[in-house]
Amino acid sequence: MTALQWHEHLAIVPVLLPLATAALLLLIGEQRRALKGTVALGSLALLLGAALMLVLRADAAPMVYRLGDWPAPFGIVLVADRLSAAMVLLAAVLGFAVVLFSLGRWDRASPHFHSLLQVLLMGVNGSFLTGDLFNLFVFFEVFLAASYGLALHGSGAARVQASLHYIVINLTASLLFLVGAAVLYGVTGTLNFADLAVRISALPAGERGLLEAGAAILGIAFVVKAGMWPLCFWLPRTYGAASAPAAAIFAILTKVGVYAVLRTSLLFFGEVGGESAGFGREWLLVGGVLTLTFGVIGVFGAQELSRLAGFSLLVSAGTLLAAVGSGQPAVSAAALYYLIASTLGVAVFFLLIELVERGRGFGADVLALTAETFGGFEAEQEEVVGVAIPALWALLGISFICCALLLAGLPPLPGFIAKIALLDALLEAAPVRPLAWIMLALLMFSGLATVVAASRTGMRIFWVPERQNPPPVRPVELASIVLLLAATAGLTLQAGPVMRYLDEAARALHAPQGYVHGVLRP
Repeated sequence: MTALQWHEHLAIVPVLLPLATAALLLLIGEQRRALKGTVALGSLALLLGAALMLVLRADAAPMVYRLGDWPAPFGIVLVADRLSAAMVLLAAVLGFAVVLFSLGRWDRASPHFHSLLQVLLMGVNGSFLTGDLFNLFVFFEVFLAASYGLALHGSGAARVQASLHYIVINLTASLLFLVGAAVLYGVTGTLNFADLAVRISALPAGERGLLEAGAAILGIAFVVKAGMWPLCFWLPRTYGAASAPAAAIFAILTKVGVYAVLRTSLLFFGEVGGESAGFGREWLLVGGVLTLTFGVIGVFGAQELSRLAGFSLLVSAGTLLAAVGSGQPAVSAAALYYLIASTLGVAVFFLLIELVERGRGFGADVLALTAETFGGFEAEQEEVVGVAIPALWALLGISFICCALLLAGLPPLPGFIAKIALLDALLEAAPVRPLAWIMLALLMFSGLATVVAASRTGMRIFWVPERQNPPPVRPVELASIVLLLAATAGLTLQAGPVMRYLDEAARALHAPQGYVHGVLRP
């Protein structure tokens, strides 16, 4: 097989590689954990390489992989364009860091952790690469089924209760997904994305009401996964109760919902949408602003680090949904950069929380707050002049500061660049819409809320004389933290090339004729 033929099959590697690895890991006994960890890490390294090759090969014409060599819309197709390649790379980076972190202790908390993680990555990558609505549903169900097992990883009453809520909500969303897809198929006679775009633009006016009803039902299923208010109350509790590696990889699951909204809304109801062009855009903008408001309030009032991370995820989801609703290519490009930066930031924050809180008793933050407010016997007995800080504890503190700066959108990390790009793109529109002004104000206030919440909680953890001994941390756990922080630093140093790449991806999304032609060409 020539090199060209290998490249032609590159689009299916992110789906087949995790599937084959998951099957192989099931054949290895749980007592051979070192071997299972090595296989899983090696597979993620290969996936990372394949994702990098996809990004480097992505250009104006999408890479279309026809399974069984059947042409669209009759056969199943995978489509790798700039956006899907970037999302697959993001998933590979997160997966590699999570597997590395889990080798410290979490892969032994319950059986089949590595297999479940590989299946989840298969479903996530398939969702980014699929070219038809039915297989998007299939891949959604694949990664959701794996996420149910990962949400329960490590046992515990709170984890089981939160996971049951998570399962019920997502099963309901899956039912809505099926109903919406069935309505769209009944109206158009196809489920292929490119073919749907062509048929929707030519649909008679009498059938558009049913089409838009089906699209609205489908959209509800997507925004449930994305975490839009008021369908997001489950998210902070579920993610906060999950184990650290599970919560970190779950950070990308909300972005799958955002990706689905972005892909389908601009493909079906963008420039080629005919009379339905722009359908649902106002609802996305309003819902995104409300989600952003709810997330900012939650961040400001968070007393626990896990809830702070969960509400930060809602802030990013609201920002992204509102950006999609704005309908501007420049805003979409800035939002894609913000998507990558915020996902990496929330993921590393979930991992870091587990390290800094390791060994802390239940209610430690509440007791610290009480001592700060009312004082205590120990405070009256002695005055601490200075405390030596161990090197490991200092490293965790520096990492915590980096996470806080990243989530707050402060320099020099990419969160600041992303927010500046969003503000600039929103202000370019003439005139600036009232909801855009509200979004601008909330973006700035979200940074202040994150700084206040992170400073308040960070001082209780790192600025307490009694806590001089650092928690037991293994090198692989620190390596995963450093890896993700290095990735965010790379986003800052390469902000120019990354923004140019994402700007081209956004322009292709808003002008999907190239996507449609690439998929449907003979």
